[in-house]
Amino acid sequence: MPDCELPVGTCPDMCPAAERAQREKERRLHRFEVAPGNRRDQPRADPQRAVKEYSRPAAGKPPPPPSQLRPPRVLLGVVRYLAGEVAGRTDASRAEVASFVADRLRAVRLDLTLQSAGDAEAAVVLEAALATLLAVVARLGPDPGRGPVDPALLHAQVQEGFGSLRRCYARGTVPHPRQASFQGLFLLYNLGSMKALQEVLQLPAALRAYPALRTALAIDTAFREGNTARLFRLLRTLPYLPSCAVHGHVAQARRGGLARLARAFSSPKGQTLPLDFLVYLLALDGPKEAQDLCQTHGLPLHGEEAVVFLKGHYREEGLPHAGTCNLLVESKLQGRTLEEVVMAEEEEEVMVSPKSLE
Repeated sequence: MPDCELPVGTCPDMCPAAERAQREKERRLHRFEVAPGNRRDQPRADPQRAVKEYSRPAAGKPPPPPSQLRPPRVLLGVVRYLAGEVAGRTDASRAEVASFVADRLRAVRLDLTLQSAGDAEAAVVLEAALATLLAVVARLGPDPGRGPVDPALLHAQVQEGFGSLRRCYARGTVPHPRQASFQGLFLLYNLGSMKALQEVLQLPAALRAYPALRTALAIDTAFREGNTARLFRLLRTLPYLPSCAVHGHVAQARRGGLARLARAFSSPKGQTLPLDFLVYLLALDGPKEAQDLCQTHGLPLHGEEAVVFLKGHYREEGLPHAGTCNLLVESKLQGRTLEEVVMAEEEEEVMVSPKSLE
């Protein structure tokens, strides 16, 4: 359907009143959407907390009327609410938070698709939504265990978010202010993917010259080449959102680095290496994490200060050891709220020094 035939959303609320009433009746309100003090047997939706849930458009049914679609300014307010009031909740598991936020952000993207919106204002909403989703996925970690969230579905939704945003960029006649940053996030999230690399390399040279994209390309190269020292040196310099994007590849990179050390140092008598060196090289969060990483891969420890590389002992079983990422991710919030990071208007220009990219 051409853009000129699409309606313009007029719903002023985070969740249309009709949907709130329907979900109240059917008792389909999430606990995040209910005002404190409500009776459990008769929960009522709080208009300041209820957020439109995702509902797949049914084939053959007419599109929703404008009154059921939230305009871009309201959608941006929804994303700000999710980032500021929901994503950091401590009274719920991170899996529950991720499941709720991902569903509501999916509804945000759908509302944008179903109405007429300028590419510039749509890009701002899509960027904020994607940044929020990347953050909650990173906080969830690579191994969420059992819970209300499907990691594969979350991954698919992140890729859908990148797809929607990059198509929006492609339709524009001038680069959006944060385009280089989010193209860099796309490459970092898909680190090691030849397809993602090719798509980034097809971007205009002027865009690829931005620090954010230069950094992402340098990280991708180090990851492909197995240059562990350079890779983690670059990862330490990343701001918060790029660190969230690359978070899912850290465990694999650490395993690869440890494997290369094992090939280089293993001997029949065993060669020791200080754990402090591993902590620094792999940007680990401390000696305990280094010990766990070594023991997971069959490497014996010499006391609490060194690892012993014995020939034939290194092994890889199952998924890479997840570990933690306080140094590489969480610490980079530096006292800011997630909403402040998500709604940043300026690209963080200097990510690494030019010399380190050479």
